[in-house]
Amino acid sequence: MTVATLIAFAAEESGHGNVALETVGFGITAFVVFLALAFVTLSYRNVANRHSRKAEAYARAHANDVQQTGHGH
Repeated sequence: MTVATLIAFAAEESGHGNVALETVGFGITAFVVFLALAFVTLSYRNVANRHSRKAEAYARAHANDVQQTGHGH
């Protein structure tokens, strides 16, 4: 018998069920991780507008620090 034949017989005798069902946990875990990352990403929406009074005060105080150039950079 060859090695490939022995491996085939060993796999047949092991009695594993549906291998696809064994991998469902990986998909569920990945889905939960992506949901958590989406929540973190969405939690940073509109952060700049939460403290508009502070941003306006900072802009007024540091208006002279900004160099105005005509080329947009």
